[in-house]
Amino acid sequence: MSKHQLPMTISELAQEFMLTPRTIRYYEEVGLLTPLNQEKVNQRLYGPRERTRLKLILRGKKLGFSLAEIKEMIDLYDEDRSERLQLERTVAYGKRRLQEIEEKIQELILIREELLDYHKKFCAKLDELKSQSTAGQAKQP
Repeated sequence: MSKHQLPMTISELAQEFMLTPRTIRYYEEVGLLTPLNQEKVNQRLYGPRERTRLKLILRGKKLGFSLAEIKEMIDLYDEDRSERLQLERTVAYGKRRLQEIEEKIQELILIREELLDYHKKFCAKLDELKSQSTAGQAKQP
C-alpha cells in the first residue's frame, strides 16, 4: 500500500500541503473535507479521497474560485459519477472566471498606461528642475 493510500493525521495532511491544521479544520467546518473517523474527536484521520479533495480545493483557490464554488464543483462528482454535471458546472464557472480575468487585465493595462504617462511627465519635470538648479548655481559668483 502506497503512502498516499494510508490514513493521515491532520498534522501529516497539513504538513504535506503546507497548510495549518486550523485550515484543514475550517475546510471540514464548511463541508469541503470529512475525516474518516468523524465519531473520534481526539485524532482526525484522512484517507486518499480527502487528500484528492484537498488538492482540488487548493487548485480551485489558486485559480480564484470561491470556496462555495469549489465545494459545489467537487460535490457534483459525488452526485453524478458520470462527471457530466461536474464538468458542465466547472466549464460555466471557468468561463465566468476567464471573463473576470480578462476584465482585470484590461483594467491593469489602463492603470499601467496612466502610470507610465505620469512617470514620463514627472521625470521631465524633475529634469527641468535639475537643469534650472544647475543653471542657477552656474550664474552665482
